[in-house]
Amino acid sequence: MTPNSRIISDPGICGGDPCIKETRIPVHVILSHLAAGDSSETVLREFPKLTQEDLRACLEYAAYLTTEKAAPA
Repeated sequence: MTPNSRIISDPGICGGDPCIKETRIPVHVILSHLAAGDSSETVLREFPKLTQEDLRACLEYAAYLTTEKAAPA
């Protein structure tokens, strides 16, 4: 994973799913809200522990994951 101090993955938190540091909010939940069309303001209102920097970290993480190459099956 790309170094990002806002995203952590710990087997003891949310089964190891990447989460926002100091929360139990998985990255995929935030990305799902943004993909569904929720504005940043709406996401921040729904998840008051998050910051704008956390949302950017989620997008950065998603962008990084798209650069990974899968081996042909």
